[in-house]
Amino acid sequence: MAINYLLVDTGLLPREVDRKIRVGDLVSFANEPVELSGDVISGHSLDNRASVAAVTVCLEELQNKPHVWDVWAVATVQEEVTLLGAASSAFVLRPQIAIVVDGTFAKGPGANGWQTFPLAKGVGLCIGPNMHPFLHKQMRELADRLEIPWFLDVTPSHSGTDAFAVQTTSEGIPTALVEYPLRYMHTPVEMVALKDIQRVGRLLAEFIASLEANFVDTIIWE
Repeated sequence: MAINYLLVDTGLLPREVDRKIRVGDLVSFANEPVELSGDVISGHSLDNRASVAAVTVCLEELQNKPHVWDVWAVATVQEEVTLLGAASSAFVLRPQIAIVVDGTFAKGPGANGWQTFPLAKGVGLCIGPNMHPFLHKQMRELADRLEIPWFLDVTPSHSGTDAFAVQTTSEGIPTALVEYPLRYMHTPVEMVALKDIQRVGRLLAEFIASLEANFVDTIIWE
């Protein structure tokens, strides 16, 4: 059903509204992030700010790890609407392989089905049409060796993430999708566990450090 009218109480006087607000202005919540017990943080736009935090953890760990591969870290725009940031970035960079980081649905009130996963219990390794099975297998085996808990997230079609845009760019790019559970997705009070973010960052760093110079030649394409 279309929404024809929406009441937004700005708390401003009419003359202030006329001076400060125009038709088409964006509306968002200005609440600050809140640290909760159990090393959990709540706030708006954690999807995908938490992804950037995980990549930052990865880059910090790589400062002390030798690695033969060059690494490009990209924070894309428009993932929720067109995937254009991921598509254009992948087209320009043309990476030999790509790892996408995104949130997945965490268990919580009203969300307890098979497509949801508990906070602070592990890293999500997604498998589906947009993920290369060889990269997925390498990630899974590495997580087991490092004793990083992980869960399998299955997406039988379009993943709804940047993984689709990256994987289908140009002639195709082998892509993996690593996830962290996110509760209350797309609300002003999204919630993530810091432990999950740290685990994602560590797994990414260890995977990059483990890559041999000829890794692409070892990929099984069938």
